[in-house]
Amino acid sequence: MMKRLEIAILFPCYNEEAAIAKVINDFRSVLPEASIYVFDNNSKDRSVEIAKDAGARVILVPLQGKGNVVRRMFADVEADVYLMADADCTYDHTRAKDLIAPIISGEADMVVGTRQGADGSFPPGHRFGNALFNLIVGRLFGRGLKDIFSGYRAFSRRFAKSFPAHSEGFEIETEMSIYTLEQRLPMREIATKYGVRPAGSASKLRTYRDGARILLTILRLFKESRPMAFFSMVALLIGMISFYFGIPVIVEWQETGLVPRQPTLILAMGLGLLACVIFLCGLMLDSVARTYRETRHLRYLNVPEKR
Repeated sequence: MMKRLEIAILFPCYNEEAAIAKVINDFRSVLPEASIYVFDNNSKDRSVEIAKDAGARVILVPLQGKGNVVRRMFADVEADVYLMADADCTYDHTRAKDLIAPIISGEADMVVGTRQGADGSFPPGHRFGNALFNLIVGRLFGRGLKDIFSGYRAFSRRFAKSFPAHSEGFEIETEMSIYTLEQRLPMREIATKYGVRPAGSASKLRTYRDGARILLTILRLFKESRPMAFFSMVALLIGMISFYFGIPVIVEWQETGLVPRQPTLILAMGLGLLACVIFLCGLMLDSVARTYRETRHLRYLNVPEKR
């Protein structure tokens, strides 16, 4: 089965001259029949030259950001099975066949290699942030993943050709995870070892800035996929503020028959009307989101499983 299918190994790359040759050779040793692609994102070092010497096909992506790279990957590469990993030697290449096996058998459209590493490779701060974001996604979308930030993933052709990648940076993994949950696509998670970067290789992740962007991406996707829930929460919050200002005015009117704090009453009424409008917006947008969700699912179904 594996020999009859076209397998593509995809490496997003930015300044990885210290690791790119080894990661290409490691994955080739496990999947010698696969085509290897390196998508270089404006590297300033010798990553492109080294990748070409190692036998990979190099494609240049001038628009900066990992999300932009993944968008090009899925658009440019034609294959039956896609395996994506970072080009920094941190992912366990020996589990490559385990990741693509559920894709080949049709059991899953996306397989995530959940990272299992020591503190040296997976610092406690990153581990805590990962768990926190996994919890947030699980609460907002009904079910979550163990590692939504993992860059070690396998995809079916249907997923790759129907996934509407909009993210620009490191939030792309979050978008892929939420898309899978929102579309209720079959997915599996497989534990994999997570290693330490080789000397000379540095992480491109900016913890606080990228963390804030990921949080905003989660909220944006929650708003777009579940507008009724999102706008109902906003309307409830504004409604509670309206009651906070309005109840004392009503109590005072009942006791004295007077409304001396008219500006407060106007504010409370305005907030109450705003809460009603926001709730109605969520009600209308919920129908639009349902139509959009069905359209994306039809696009997914129209992609052939094999080339």
